[in-house]
Amino acid sequence: MIKAIKRIADEFKTFAIRGNVVDMAIGVVIGAAFGKIIDSLVKDIIMPPLGWLMGKVDFTNLYITLPDYDGKILKYPSLEVAQKSGAVTINYGIFINTLIGFIIVAFSVFLVVKMINKVRAKSESQKSNKIMTKTCPRCFSIIDIKATKCPHCTADI
Repeated sequence: MIKAIKRIADEFKTFAIRGNVVDMAIGVVIGAAFGKIIDSLVKDIIMPPLGWLMGKVDFTNLYITLPDYDGKILKYPSLEVAQKSGAVTINYGIFINTLIGFIIVAFSVFLVVKMINKVRAKSESQKSNKIMTKTCPRCFSIIDIKATKCPHCTADI
């Protein structure tokens, strides 16, 4: 029993110390912080001027109140008041904020992935260039791997 627990503990230690798990944990923490930044960007920076341009609209306060069980539609001064009174609401303003936040995050991730792919492609091309060349044994010039004669010193390869 003790050997089994020790073996499981060792396996877990090996798993937890692997770079992938640590990288993933760091990504989750940074992603959560990035999400908060984007949320603030949308709520505090983007939506107020957009609402102002659209006639002083507060997107977080845009909602539709559904009729109560008697069929009456009551009007409330704000979403907060409607929710406190127990009204059923469709909060499309909050959805718009969330949608804009998602678009910003998706675009940011797209840009990061595009940049990583560009760096990766450059690295891959450098690796493939190294494989596609060889050094002349006479003059030590870098020549094409398929060359049978050095273009610099004309030595047979």
